[in-house]
Amino acid sequence: MCAKKVAAPAKKPAKAATKAAPAAKAAATKTAKAASPTTVTLKHIAAKIAENHEMPKKHAEGILAETVEIVVKSLKKGERIRISGLGILQVKKRAARMGRNPATGEAVKIKASKKVAFRAAKELKEAV
Repeated sequence: MCAKKVAAPAKKPAKAATKAAPAAKAAATKTAKAASPTTVTLKHIAAKIAENHEMPKKHAEGILAETVEIVVKSLKKGERIRISGLGILQVKKRAARMGRNPATGEAVKIKASKKVAFRAAKELKEAV
């Protein structure tokens, strides 16, 4: 009987240790999320262009918006866009394929689709 009483307290500290581990993981995750990089939007880029070229922000925003429209229209036509120093944007066709439903394991047919692919330029790769 004494052996049973000794075994029971040995299990309780083990449970406490497992509860402390997720707390440590959560703390590590929070610090990783806090260190995420900031996002630069088109408005930020337009503001920098306006400042560097002494033009109104609205004018720079309009130019960037039109640039985005031209890029989208060109990609819809199937054209490839090369921006020197940055990279190449193009539409690639993805063939139909078989996949799996992760919840059930059932085989599922995935339809053919198109995706926008970006290939970074050599200068960009070296700069980063």
